[in-house]
Formats: sequence, C-alpha cells, structure tokens
Amino acid sequence: MQHADYVSGNRPRIGITMRLELESDRFYLSRHYGEAVEAAGGAPVHISLIPERDYISAVMDSLDGILLPGSDSDVDPLRYGAEPHPKLGTVVSIKDETDLLVLDEVEKRGMPLFAICFGMQVLNVSRGGTLIQDIASQVENPIKHEQGVPRDRPSHKIRIADASLVRKLAGSEIALVNSHHHQALGNVGRELVATAWAADGLIEAVEDTRRDRFALGVQWHPELGWKDDHLSRSLFNVFLSASRDFAERASSTLDSVRVMQEVS
Repeated sequence: MQHADYVSGNRPRIGITMRLELESDRFYLSRHYGEAVEAAGGAPVHISLIPERDYISAVMDSLDGILLPGSDSDVDPLRYGAEPHPKLGTVVSIKDETDLLVLDEVEKRGMPLFAICFGMQVLNVSRGGTLIQDIASQVENPIKHEQGVPRDRPSHKIRIADASLVRKLAGSEIALVNSHHHQALGNVGRELVATAWAADGLIEAVEDTRRDRFALGVQWHPELGWKDDHLSRSLFNVFLSASRDFAERASSTLDSVRVMQEVS
C-alpha cells in the first residue's frame, strides 16, 4: 500500500467527502469543515462523490485521516433493512455509496476517522446499526434537534459517559452542543459504543471500542464552534493528533521496507 512520505512537522492530509447539489448537479462542501481541519494543523482534501473503489483507494493512499461531514440528505433506509418512513428526507445514492466505500478503506487501513452528524449515521449503518428516520414522529417527547439559525449557537445539553474520550475532552459530564438533524442512531453498530446522550435519550456520540483504532462520531457540528468552544476545538485537535500518529507510523513502515529492499 502506497503512502505519501511524511516529514515531522508537515500537516496530516485529511480527506473530506463532499455533497451533491441536485439542482445544479455540483459537488460542494461547507467551508467550515476545511477551515476547522486547517486550524487544527491539517491539510483538508476534498473527495468527490465518485463511488468507484479504485478511485477511492487511490485518493486514500495519500491521506492520513478521514472526516465524514454532515449532509442535507438521509441514508437510504434499505441499507439498514428498513422501509422508507413518510418523513424520510432526500436520499442521494452516490453520497451513501461513496461514504461507505471510504469507510471500507478506513477499516482496512486502520485510518483515523472523525464522523459528524450524517457522517456518524452512515458510520453506524456501515457497522450494521440502524437509524431513527424521523425524530419528531418516532421518538416520544423529543427535545428540539433542528435548532435553525444561528447555526453555531449551543442549543441543548448532552450527558457524557465516564471514561470516554468525549468526557476527557469536555472535562465534565455535561456539555452544551448545537443541533441540526432530524434523524438519529437506533441500534448501535458493531465495534461502536454510545458515549453521549441528549435529554430525550438520543445518542449524541459514539466511539470505537478497539484500543488500536481512532473512530469518533458526534451528532452535533463542532466545525461550527471550533473558534470559541473548547470541546469543538479539542475534538478536531485530538483527531489531527491521531492522524499525525497514523502518518508517522505509515512513514516508518515505508522506511523499513525501503531499507529491506536496499539490503536485499
């Protein structure tokens, strides 16, 4: 497996999957994801929604981490064995397919992953989990999860599990987060554990249970709050730290291979 040479001090390259604007047939992405990655010391790289395994593999050869962003689409419920609910939003098949191919490569490579909102939902589906298709009509006594503008305003509390990464970063059992979603996690997928919840019981964060993997998903949008919010900034910083470690390990492995080739 190829990997870009890594020199200490260089910025880890972070792949971010894009969105598809159906009206204009354009790939696009909110500026906030790239800006948050750059501010944390990374180099953001946009990944086009081209669901071809060879393309995804080739792009990821030069990456050190993956950020799966939010989306204005919903994951196709057929992917987790459910029929479409009447309140299901727009499904963009090439978004689902591309993100799932990226997740396959993340799993193969052990690459650090940070999944936000839709990103956490498609991560859960990729691990065999399910989704609640519409909070307002399927959850009893839900809080408001679609806060509207201003989008960066923290609008509700979350309760965070002891001994979790999110708890360590937050420094408290309670945190305030923004909220922009009408779907949520149902059954949690394999190798994932819920580590934060809203007051209505909906899952707000998941983490990988394996010690040798960095995979973190959050339901809120830390890319909107990283300038002023400690937890948001810390989430990006720890993700970039894991990506930097991954790059260093990959570079060390490549150097060892080169030495062996030279000796032989």
